[in-house]
Amino acid sequence: MYLTRRGKVPNQAHVGIPEGLHEEEHGRNGFAGAVSHLYRTHPPTAWITIEGKLRPRAFACTEIPETVLSSTTQSLLMMQSQDVSLHISYRRETMPYFVRNADGDEVHFVHQGRGRVETDYGVLSYEPGDYVVIPKGTTYRMHVDTGPSVSLIVETPIPMTMPDRGPLGQHALFDKGVLLAPELDAVEPVETDDQAWEVRIKRQGEWTAVAYPFYPMDVVGWKGDLWVAKLNVRDFRPVVSPRYHLPPSVHQTFQAGGCLISTFSPRPLESDPEALRVPFYHRNADYDEVLFYHDGEFFSRAGIHAGMLTLHPQGIHHGPQPQAVQAAKTKMHTSEVAVMIESKAPFTVQPEMDSVEIKDYALSWSRR
Repeated sequence: MYLTRRGKVPNQAHVGIPEGLHEEEHGRNGFAGAVSHLYRTHPPTAWITIEGKLRPRAFACTEIPETVLSSTTQSLLMMQSQDVSLHISYRRETMPYFVRNADGDEVHFVHQGRGRVETDYGVLSYEPGDYVVIPKGTTYRMHVDTGPSVSLIVETPIPMTMPDRGPLGQHALFDKGVLLAPELDAVEPVETDDQAWEVRIKRQGEWTAVAYPFYPMDVVGWKGDLWVAKLNVRDFRPVVSPRYHLPPSVHQTFQAGGCLISTFSPRPLESDPEALRVPFYHRNADYDEVLFYHDGEFFSRAGIHAGMLTLHPQGIHHGPQPQAVQAAKTKMHTSEVAVMIESKAPFTVQPEMDSVEIKDYALSWSRR
């Protein structure tokens, strides 16, 4: 279809919004498809009640009791869709066994703790703000040096890749040269004559235990283009515009089929006084959106703390709290670090998350 306009609208989206009106973006294919902007006299999130499956939800996922975490891997499945599964991992000690995921790729985002991940490809250190990408079928274990180690784990059945940057070029956001590969510095095992080393392999959600009479990390060399990789958020160079609020898609970091992972890192805000400086209201018609808050002050709303996770299902509005729009007018930059996971298929939240759900989150937009 072709561009059409009716009524009271500005010439440029996200800029010069008429006083007293609230801009809403209605688009397809996330933020990359056909789109219109609607100018409303009330915020589309100003509901007084909301019931049903599309209710926005929030969870204090780092407060899950240790007794609820799986005894198999010390992680918990929080929610899943056909495109992606989200787990929270909480570990105080080094794993006494190795694991191998035969169901899909894993991306570990480290929220707390420091240590090393020992893999077939060698050893990588980890610290808060690290992404560690572990390809399907890789054998690994986590060594905890400073604990507890808390990580968000994103699991996808389709291989994880980096998106095409298009006209921005392949060096936008981060140069591939900042990706770190493991070093073949062996972790010295404490072996005895009767030592058995266990590898736990997951396939179709079930675990098989294999024991070896030798240390299974016996790789002395490797070559290829499939390997464990590490990326830290401090290496991000966000794409920004001084006169226009860019959509979340410009921060896309990884993708795997219907799963998109984006990273929000500290960045300057728009300097044009007429430009919108907070995320615009929108109803993502094609993706469920999950945000995991790692650090800093999330500038589009109050009441968000590190370690929280929110879910906004496709089809229901979300956007800034009204007071955040005013507060953003005096801010010059953001300090937030957050990870967004989008899924084309709807998420199903696991019942174990009930105890850490923030029940009144859906009504938080109506508070002044």
